[in-house]
Amino acid sequence: MRDLVIMPAMAQRRESLNMGEFAEEAIIVEEVAAPKRVNHFIEANTQEVTLQHLQQDCIIPSFASMEETISHQSFIGAVVDAAKDYFHGEQFDMPEIRISHPINGRIPSALGKKASELTDKEKTLFYQRMCFCFEIPSIVHDEYGNRLALSIGGVRAYNEINLYSKKSVERFKIFIGFRNRVCSNLMLTTDGLQDKIEVLSVQELYAAALNLFHAYNPSKDLHLLRTLGQMSISTSEFCQIIGRMRLYQALTPNQQKRLPRLLLGDSQINAACRAFVSDANFKSTGDSITGWQLLNLLNGSVKSSYIDNFLEKNLNCTEFVQGIQRAKLGDSEYAWFLG
Repeated sequence: MRDLVIMPAMAQRRESLNMGEFAEEAIIVEEVAAPKRVNHFIEANTQEVTLQHLQQDCIIPSFASMEETISHQSFIGAVVDAAKDYFHGEQFDMPEIRISHPINGRIPSALGKKASELTDKEKTLFYQRMCFCFEIPSIVHDEYGNRLALSIGGVRAYNEINLYSKKSVERFKIFIGFRNRVCSNLMLTTDGLQDKIEVLSVQELYAAALNLFHAYNPSKDLHLLRTLGQMSISTSEFCQIIGRMRLYQALTPNQQKRLPRLLLGDSQINAACRAFVSDANFKSTGDSITGWQLLNLLNGSVKSSYIDNFLEKNLNCTEFVQGIQRAKLGDSEYAWFLG
């Protein structure tokens, strides 16, 4: 695991703070957060919020038994704590938090009031869906001119549990993988995603995150990305793949079952086509593109997905491009998409 640390945090800090005879005159300012990025790891109908907003302005939903759920901020805190304990001594960016589906309410004493008459203290708010992601900027890798940073995050959607019953297990998703700093695309593999975590407490969340970090092999992911960059896909093959992806949507359920799973819909396929022509970083500039470019075109297209199915679609992009790679080498599983 440690062999992948391209920029060891402690050594880098010692070097940057070695000011010799000027130490007495210098004022060292510790950086606590990375500059705000233009690109987000997910877009769709989401909005960016701060951890402080979740802590101070949002209520915590309860089960019908009045037992509280695990709050969004507690979820984030458990994963961040697990990451800091496992990757001890590394640098960590502040989490980027995206939310959707706000649930507005009011306190009991405000019943009967007009909405325009409600004060801020009489309003309640929580978000049905939330996702977050943070980078470890001291663990990076350069691939095909793109800087990849190890990233960690999670997704939570209250609509996946029944709040109208007594307290039961709550569902979460946690991921770890590399994030392309050029475009903020996440590149997730099966080893880096736990999409069915069911827990009763924050402590169990912390343990689940540690288990994921321990099982994850970043060298395997980097090898995959490197080999995808060595695969060439001609323009005619790309058109064939896109056509088959569109045709897949029209197949009957039984016909789809005989083929590899494809979660991308028309909107994502259309976005990938536009990016093939116009994306500043991964568009075609000749008669072919690489598997690396195809992966990023597809990953960029799923950033328009809803929070609760974003990670599954992101993983499906990786599985799909890997399948195309195997098909070009003679494997039959994904051969249908190459015609």
